[in-house]
Amino acid sequence: MVTHEVFNQSIPLEGHDAARLDLALLEGVDREGAAEHRGDIERVGALVGDPGYIRHGELANENPPQLKRFDRFGHRIDHVDYHPSYHALMEVAVREGMAGAPWVDDRPGAHVGRAAKFAMWTQVEAGHGCPISMTYSIVPALRVEPSVADGWDRLLTSREYDPTQVPVTDGKAGAIAGMAMTEKQGGSDVRANTSRAVAVAGGGRGAEYALTGHKWFCSAPMSDLFLMLAYTDAGISCFAVPRWLPDGSRNAISVQRLKDKLGNRSNASSEIELDGAVGRLVGEEGRGVPTILAMVNHTRLDCIIGVTGQMRAGLSQAIHHARHRAAFDKPLIDQPLMRNVLADLAVESEAATTLMTRLAGAYDRDEAAFSRIATAVGKYWVCKRAPSFSAEALECLGGAGYIEEGPMARLFRESPLNGIWEGSGNVICLDVLRAVARDPESVDALLAEIGTARGADGRLDRAIDDLHAELADLAASTDPEHRARRLVERAALALQGSLLVRYAPEPVADAFCATRLAGDGGRAFGTLPSSSDVSAILDRAWPR
Repeated sequence: MVTHEVFNQSIPLEGHDAARLDLALLEGVDREGAAEHRGDIERVGALVGDPGYIRHGELANENPPQLKRFDRFGHRIDHVDYHPSYHALMEVAVREGMAGAPWVDDRPGAHVGRAAKFAMWTQVEAGHGCPISMTYSIVPALRVEPSVADGWDRLLTSREYDPTQVPVTDGKAGAIAGMAMTEKQGGSDVRANTSRAVAVAGGGRGAEYALTGHKWFCSAPMSDLFLMLAYTDAGISCFAVPRWLPDGSRNAISVQRLKDKLGNRSNASSEIELDGAVGRLVGEEGRGVPTILAMVNHTRLDCIIGVTGQMRAGLSQAIHHARHRAAFDKPLIDQPLMRNVLADLAVESEAATTLMTRLAGAYDRDEAAFSRIATAVGKYWVCKRAPSFSAEALECLGGAGYIEEGPMARLFRESPLNGIWEGSGNVICLDVLRAVARDPESVDALLAEIGTARGADGRLDRAIDDLHAELADLAASTDPEHRARRLVERAALALQGSLLVRYAPEPVADAFCATRLAGDGGRAFGTLPSSSDVSAILDRAWPR
């Protein structure tokens, strides 16, 4: 008797086209004015299914970066070695314009097109997206100070990936950026930082300062340029700190160790010491937090993009497995309860995708008031949904999802990260409270966007009324922080509901409003009511 015959098992998901499978993404791209980018998006979508790049993603995580503090002669070098697969993934991301290229792309919808590509490419491997995101986000922050930006703009917006460790004055074809804000004692409370900056000669905007202190998290320490915060006599200020000085020497940045993280293993996150590191002041002295927020708002958008891509990756893996595996005499994809779970995941994925493309479009159109608050609201809620989403998608594969062979364990480990990056949940909610208290224009813009769909669905109308009541109660509250999470959750669900009612097919919008707004579903995925058109939702999520 043959005891090891393999049958009724799934096959690896590869050779697929991530763009053509994701109708919600492509429709969002067209709707938000980025149709000219469709060719680029479809090219990246095909690469996502390329077995070679899928293997690169695996290898980059199986072989995390290694810190080499000294060379063989004892010289301090603080060099981080990355696996060649990491560089292969970076090369594609930069070449395809996922780093700084949108800032110099004259085609309409450059940020939407970039968001779509980034959401797909993160499905191959998420860790290398960190320096890609920071390179994208640093450009508008640097442009606050043209004298600093002039030396970097061309390199940060280049489509050539150049990882050579040399000064940018040595003919580099492109540059990558990092960021180092937080310190041990403060975390998100950057005003608790203790790093100091002293003017080298005279000081002022664009001038050189010497920075001394420590940073608890410095992502991608082999980057060419970092944005950092440090105190001057005028208060906390923002500095552009290069890794290499023009004379070819290393700047005074010492890598103390690399973080051993739950996930995101292909990406090096480090602790660094600054011992008189040379940096140039970006913006006004004492106004470092508002200056760096120009970068943070875009990295928060990237947190939403990243989670959107990870949700789609988990959904695709779950549907693919269900199509190739049978149980109880029927394919899993035909089992009613599994279909409910998959359809519920598809609704969540489409809600995130539609919100993400709308936000990226707001950055293309410079809708500052709307994007200011909606990015924070979206970042909080979409990232909060990521761990439960990835856990449910993993469970669809059963034991085959729980093992390290395959993508699901990596997706699950990655799922909490974007909720922590660029402000954890509480920090984001406090940011929304500040907007409510100090920026009524942004609140009005958010409510106007949500209210565009009034009258289309009674459940959404009630959710909008509840949101207005919540805001009124908050204004009269003596303890607004206690209510912050409830407010932001309601705002996010009302915004997603409004977008889906306007733009998604009726079965998707109806299922969302029934379960997320009216409470007709349960608290777990897979509890869509019997009135939901599960077949239509699944046909859209995995077009034949």
